[in-house]
Amino acid sequence: MLEELATAYDQAGGAVPRAAAGRLAERAKILHLAAVGFHASLAGMATAGRIVEGARAGMRGFADLLMPPGCMTCGEPVSTPHSFCGDCWGALPAVSGARCRQCGVPLPVAWQAESHCLGCLKDPPPFARATAPFLYDGPARQMVLRLKHGRESWAGPMAAAMHRVAPGWVEPGRLLVPVPLHRWRLATRGYNQALLLARALARLGGAEVAPDWLLRVKHTPSTRGLTRAQRLRNVSGAFRVREGAGGQLKGRRVVLVDDVLTTGATASACAKALLRAGAEAVDLLTYARVAATDATPYLERIASEEATNQHVIAQD
Repeated sequence: MLEELATAYDQAGGAVPRAAAGRLAERAKILHLAAVGFHASLAGMATAGRIVEGARAGMRGFADLLMPPGCMTCGEPVSTPHSFCGDCWGALPAVSGARCRQCGVPLPVAWQAESHCLGCLKDPPPFARATAPFLYDGPARQMVLRLKHGRESWAGPMAAAMHRVAPGWVEPGRLLVPVPLHRWRLATRGYNQALLLARALARLGGAEVAPDWLLRVKHTPSTRGLTRAQRLRNVSGAFRVREGAGGQLKGRRVVLVDDVLTTGATASACAKALLRAGAEAVDLLTYARVAATDATPYLERIASEEATNQHVIAQD
């Protein structure tokens, strides 16, 4: 192209010397060859990437043949990592039927016509509503306990179950606040399981996570074996909103995230701190919840579940 331009310039008496135009043409050819080589290298890199990914998939398949993935709760072989076997899937105690409009507790048969449980009618919690996919029993209880004790990767499938029962709760524009751990407990455990769940939920729904807007400023002793009233006293003054975060909370509906709801004492203390800081309302989303049944009074069930926690942990 440049050679034709140089010829035209010569014929027209142009001022560009033919030798200079030729040098420009040679440089253009070099640039063209470099561009062709660059695109070829990109194509080669893409092909190499596909080869590497194929090799990794093959290695994963080979590893699965040697050591097939196990059920998250019983360890029986399953086809997909981070999944349940058929027996454990069937044993998951899903929350179903009528439930309290505020705290989400399943209502006993005799109360099916009621919209609120007796506890919320007598002493309404500060959070507006609460939901969970499972009761704190069987495989769901094992999931909660093992997430706390090293199975961090289980936050993903647990969050997926939470997301399914809370449509619209974790969409873009919503704010997820994990129940915080005290710094001593965090140093011992190494991570906050509620924060892992909140981040996994945000990836699923697009919500914003505020990992440190809510702080646990008082170290509280274990609540195992305590009644609801004792638990409420135990967590009184234990939470506050980080300085400077109040302005960002003002007027926003917050989703408080935790692994399990027992008496609601911790969630209530957190919700009160968030509301005092200016949040419009607080919803509570957990993976599991302790609930009364027709056969087992509420507080008796809590004591029974907590008495077996250490046995389950010891088996891990």
